[in-house]
Amino acid sequence: MEKILISACLFGEKVRYDGGDTLIDDPIMAQWKKEDRFIVLCPEVAGGLPVPRKPCERDLETGQVISQDGEDFTDAFHQGASIALNLAKKHNIRHALLKERSPSCGVNLIYDGTFTSNKIKGLGITAKLLKENGINIYSEFDLDQLKTDLHEK
Repeated sequence: MEKILISACLFGEKVRYDGGDTLIDDPIMAQWKKEDRFIVLCPEVAGGLPVPRKPCERDLETGQVISQDGEDFTDAFHQGASIALNLAKKHNIRHALLKERSPSCGVNLIYDGTFTSNKIKGLGITAKLLKENGINIYSEFDLDQLKTDLHEK
C-alpha cells in the first residue's frame, strides 16, 4: 500500500505556529490512517522551530521567510524542506498532502509577505522542493484528486 507524506497539522498534531492543528475530518482520512498510510511531518518543527512560534510569511522578492518583526527563519524552513524530501525518498513516497497557505506547505496559495492576510498564487518552501523532485503535491482541498490519483474508491 502506497504511503502518503502528510503535514502533521492536517493529521491532528498541534504543531501550527499558534499551537493548534487543522485536522482533516473525512472518512478517507480515517481509512488511510487505519491502513497506516501516512508518514507524518511538520517541516517547520523538523527544521528546528518551536511550537508555538512567530507567524512567518515568504517574501517572494528576496526568497526569505520572515516574521512580522523581520526575523529571518529561511534556514529553518529550508532545513525542514530537506528533511521532508529525504523522508519522502526513504519511503518511496509519490504523493504529499500539505497545508494550504503555509509558508512551508502551501500548494496553490501562500500569504504575500505583507502580513495583511493577502494570499497570492505560490508554493511553500517544502511544497516547491517536493514538486521539483517529482512528488505530487495536494492541499487539504484536493482530497478527491489525491483519492483519484491513488486509484482509491
